Amino acid sequence: MPAPTIVFDLDGTLVDTAPDLIETLNVLLQRHDVAPVAFDQARSMIGAGVKPLLQRALALKGLELPPDEIEALYQEYLPLYAARIADRSRPFPGLEDALDQLAARGCCFAVCTNKLEWLSVRLLEQLGMASRFAAICGQDTFAMRKPDPEMLRLTIARAGGAFTHAVMVGDSMTDVATARAAGVPVVAVDFGYTEIPPRELGADRLISHFEALVPAVEDLLPAWAS
Repeated sequence: MPAPTIVFDLDGTLVDTAPDLIETLNVLLQRHDVAPVAFDQARSMIGAGVKPLLQRALALKGLELPPDEIEALYQEYLPLYAARIADRSRPFPGLEDALDQLAARGCCFAVCTNKLEWLSVRLLEQLGMASRFAAICGQDTFAMRKPDPEMLRLTIARAGGAFTHAVMVGDSMTDVATARAAGVPVVAVDFGYTEIPPRELGADRLISHFEALVPAVEDLLPAWAS
């Protein structure tokens, strides 16, 4: 069995991006004379993408805007976020050690995220991590996005792997549903941005620290581990 491709979600899985996402949100809200959202409240709104984040934050303030105005705010948000994308965002503890261990055993890595590809690449480049990934695929890379399983399959193929020898790692029901539909085993982290309790996501394995990733991959791909 060849060494597997390990495919990661980005926000809330590889990197704790909440500080910069929320700072950008509040800068934008204040531009439009809307009071900022508290960090803990906003963190629970992350995970479905920027547009839902904007809608949820506005709803919290009793505001509901039509789709064209949400789109305008989204387009205003993107350059603001890009300018501060790695100010305070950092890899989750233990990630780089886990990648080192898996890479030493021949594993290949990819990113499959609903974040825009150019923002994903920019973030990982600024964190000095982009070169670790054979493919970095976002919502605009292909003609679909998660939870469409084809996005995961195409990401694995772009990384030079095969979906029969792959593992997905994510933090949300979207990630679990994508992996399930693609026929790929899935590891969930419990430190991400899901609104659903992590134990209820239905992943094959649930980890609380990246030090548990290597054993989880070994459990899910026993033929490779042996």
